[in-house]
Amino acid sequence: MKSLLYLSFILFSFVGNSQVRGVVYGSDTLQKSKVFGARITLLQGDIKLITDEEGKFEFNLPKNMPDTMVIKAMGFYPDTIILSKEDRFSNFQIILYSVQLLPEIVVSYKKGSKSVSKLKSLLVEEISSDELKKAACCNLSESFETNASVDVSISDAVSGAKQIQMMGLAGVYTQIQMENIPYLRGLESAFGLNSIPGTWVNSIQITKGTGTVVNGYESMAGLINIDLKKPDEMEALFVNGYGNIFGRGELNAHGGYNLNKKWSTGVFAHGSTFQTKLDQNNDGFKDIPTGYNASFLNRWAYHGDRFETQFGINAYLDKKVGGELNYDPDFIGIPHVPFGYGVLNKTNHIDVFAKTGFLFKGKPFRSIGVLYNAKYQETDAIFGLRKYTGIEKRAYINAIYDDIIGSTLHKTRIGISAVYADFSQNQDSIRDDRLEIVPGVFGEYTYTGIRLVNVIGARLDYHNLYGAIFSPRLHTKYTLSEKTDLRFTTGRGWRVPNYMVDNLSLLATGRTWVAPTEIKPEISWNVGGSIVQEFKFLKQKASIVLDYYYTFFENQLVVDRDVSKSTIVFTNLANKSYSHSFQAELAFALSKTIDVRAAYKYLDVKAIYNGELQAKVMVPTHRGFLNLGYHSRNKRWLIDVTGSLFGKSRLPVTLLSNGLSTIQNESFVFPMISGQITHVYKKWEFYIGGENLGNYTQNNPILDAANPFSTTFDATRVWASVMGAMIYGGFRYSIPHKEINKKVN
Repeated sequence: MKSLLYLSFILFSFVGNSQVRGVVYGSDTLQKSKVFGARITLLQGDIKLITDEEGKFEFNLPKNMPDTMVIKAMGFYPDTIILSKEDRFSNFQIILYSVQLLPEIVVSYKKGSKSVSKLKSLLVEEISSDELKKAACCNLSESFETNASVDVSISDAVSGAKQIQMMGLAGVYTQIQMENIPYLRGLESAFGLNSIPGTWVNSIQITKGTGTVVNGYESMAGLINIDLKKPDEMEALFVNGYGNIFGRGELNAHGGYNLNKKWSTGVFAHGSTFQTKLDQNNDGFKDIPTGYNASFLNRWAYHGDRFETQFGINAYLDKKVGGELNYDPDFIGIPHVPFGYGVLNKTNHIDVFAKTGFLFKGKPFRSIGVLYNAKYQETDAIFGLRKYTGIEKRAYINAIYDDIIGSTLHKTRIGISAVYADFSQNQDSIRDDRLEIVPGVFGEYTYTGIRLVNVIGARLDYHNLYGAIFSPRLHTKYTLSEKTDLRFTTGRGWRVPNYMVDNLSLLATGRTWVAPTEIKPEISWNVGGSIVQEFKFLKQKASIVLDYYYTFFENQLVVDRDVSKSTIVFTNLANKSYSHSFQAELAFALSKTIDVRAAYKYLDVKAIYNGELQAKVMVPTHRGFLNLGYHSRNKRWLIDVTGSLFGKSRLPVTLLSNGLSTIQNESFVFPMISGQITHVYKKWEFYIGGENLGNYTQNNPILDAANPFSTTFDATRVWASVMGAMIYGGFRYSIPHKEINKKVN
């Protein structure tokens, strides 16, 4: 299989991008830079568009030719180009020259709420802030309810922890970044999804398969990049209040301020609380842990002529108390006198981050960018009589040099990176103290032809404990026709597992952990591809996306819950675990006010458990997805409904209190339905919605709840919601920047 992958690198390097496309640059006497928001118009054809953040545009030529393409941007003289049929598949570089006397103005435009980038070699789904508003989206774990690619599930029935899955693989195999800086790594992987409020997010980019080598070595199943709101673009003031019928309350506020033409700053604050002891299934345990979360972020930005920088600080406190209704954490610490079975999680986190960029005078395509991050986190968790404590100190740096070879058809990126991670962990009698130092080098070459975009990269990282590890990557996009894009990707990724915090929710059982005899890096290969087809349906734009990815592991740390009914065994498994993932998604408009998205996903995720090849537990083989969105013509009323149908999944064998094993070895097929109605009135938005509107809940999510300190207690066999229908409501109030609010005639 390895030989096939290396052969794929060679073959797809020579395969050949359709349509008319190009980049718009603005030039003054000092420098040339890409223009965001330039207007591209064809005088006869029905084509009007705006360049993206990188100055790029792309469209299909109309049937009636020739035509005149007009390029306009505020602050620059316009330009025109006569297009003919011979310009099909052309790649333009357009330079607009500055009008020095025009006043400065900020131009803004609005994307669709969910889009697939046609210009990138990788298949990238972008979820905008408008898409996030379609659901409650109180934090990152609730930001994927209207997305079919990412699944979010409950880790256990007592702690409230959630985990994401891509391609049926646990969230630790998906590299999560905050503006291209690694985030939610290490100790954050257990409860960190609650740390970022949805109102802070400007957009989320989702990439399946291995990402580019520039982003690091840990992208094995995919990459999720969280783009926060920028100080010079965000609202001057934004306030959001939220509450639901179960007693959860939340308040978010942020604001951006332009200090002068070059400096700007943004302040973000979040607070949430839940104090209701809720027990809908009458098993004596809280269905939702009580507690609070407080988060704060402050970021600064400087935009100079040839130097830019952004830096900030992010901090949060999180405390959750779950378990039996009578559990009182104040009694913890008295020897042999637990006051009920309790779950307690306390997290203190602080990190600082920075990004700097340097442009070379007279060399608009040559630049140096450096990313920095330093983090400190403490996590303390209690599950009954079992305790976990962890401290993590982490530092990260990534320096990238961009340049071209001759022309923009040939681009190169080279760089160096380094990771420092110091872990101190203790779980019951097991200790895992570890210091990791990982320097690395990488290089990437991009060829952009008329039909072909080819990205070939490789990185070499040296781990102080495991030596050198090589990670090659290949990403290819080929435009088969004006409306059909083909993509292929393959590459190698790896990570060092942190088996304690990666599986912290498994402490919510009476089983004994059997630690691995040796920690080895998890290494995987991913091979996949996609087809994006655009077409017209009812005279409206429509598209269908088909993608398939195969991931297989050279080595994986497998959690075996089948080898024994009284233990959980962690073992290294070589070349015996894999994942097949297929997804089809159709998007179209029934009318100018109604949008439809439908998807189907198939997952085949298997490994060796108890000596035989079996499906991974709690991963549904089939999932159906349907989203309906309506907006009134004046955009004052918005209605969104999302329904998912989850297929059966294998359940772990568990010992019951009567000495017998559980009879149910498969979950049931079940639906999840959510919806929201939003009314926009001037600077206000009022919304009301519901989750799990079908009121489907799992019976007895906790096994042997009456004997929580016994070996047969198990709160981790959760495959559906433990809560019934939930209704929520809230408001949003915003004051935009005056500059952003200006309109261009």
